Amino acid sequence: MKITLITACLNSQNTIQMAFNSVLRQNYKNIEHIIIDGESNDSTQTLISDYPFKNKKVFIRKNLGLYGSLNFGIKKATGEYILMLHSDDVLNNENVISDVVKILKKKNVAVYLDR
Repeated sequence: MKITLITACLNSQNTIQMAFNSVLRQNYKNIEHIIIDGESNDSTQTLISDYPFKNKKVFIRKNLGLYGSLNFGIKKATGEYILMLHSDDVLNNENVISDVVKILKKKNVAVYLDR
């Protein structure tokens, strides 16, 4: 089961590396990471370029705004499930995606919200 992570960002140099590191730590490997940058004018684009995740897709789109960028990412997603990972979010531990996948398979759900 492929999981798509979508990250929309704009001038996120102070936080996006933590988000990327949390993805790299995941023990679940069937992940696609779509990153939509709103033409950052800080070092965000360099950090995105340096991000060594193998299955990343990067789009630079000006003036979409947060929700326009997320909707753009959804249209580009190829995973069975989509998770929004904002540029200042982190996946709390290395098992987050694998734990979510286990629940999705067990419960056979279309939408999963963890509260």
